[in-house]
Amino acid sequence: MKIASSLLITLLFLLSPTAWAQLPTYGYEVVNRYPHDPLSFTQGLLYHQGFLYEGTGRNGQSLVKKSTLEDGDTIISKHLSNRYFGEGIQIVGDKIYQLTWQSHMVFVYDKETFEQVGNFYNPTEGWGLAYDGSELILSDGSDKLYFLDPETFVSSRKIDVTIDGKAVSQLNELEFINGEIWANIWHTDYIVRIDPSNGEVNSLVDLTGLSEQTARSDSEAVLNGIAYDEVGGRLFVTGKLWSDIFEIELIDPP
Repeated sequence: MKIASSLLITLLFLLSPTAWAQLPTYGYEVVNRYPHDPLSFTQGLLYHQGFLYEGTGRNGQSLVKKSTLEDGDTIISKHLSNRYFGEGIQIVGDKIYQLTWQSHMVFVYDKETFEQVGNFYNPTEGWGLAYDGSELILSDGSDKLYFLDPETFVSSRKIDVTIDGKAVSQLNELEFINGEIWANIWHTDYIVRIDPSNGEVNSLVDLTGLSEQTARSDSEAVLNGIAYDEVGGRLFVTGKLWSDIFEIELIDPP
């Protein structure tokens, strides 16, 4: 299981405090909450065609599932072998892609049946996965984001994520929203909003206090999970081992 370094996380925010402070920072308001399995170690979250898709981690507990948002009932699921630690997921067309953490395997499933239809080799660690309409975007826990061809999983380019020229690492779960890459910063209450053309962080979303509104029973029960309803314009967030999924609206920076 990934273990956070408190020193590393502290340094993340102290490298350039002035730059962080000067970034536009959005607050939030909770407008709805939905049930979430408190045993789900959330690694990837998607809202697609009226349903919630989730990839979970930990050896022996990793799976990908489709469920209803309103009551959290599982419609279909696929468990990974105990040897694999599942990570981020993404839907492209009629396929679901699922990363693994350190096994370098990417599993591809039929979106309707969840039968495995392929796999790829990923040379980096697998953390988060998003899709910009043409390429997959992968995070590996570093300050890099990789853009990949969904048909071959070959990287066409990568970007360095920065604030005022300083590297921003621990990029975890990803979502592509209205032309931006949104990324959870692992073991923090922040989401960074990234310009995909150059990797520069243009603003922050501060979700401080949200974790206190849900049941948690593990030190690793941290914020991780961003899903966007493109049709309804709804934004959902959750965390590993949280008992709730929150629909939030952003509050503009002061």
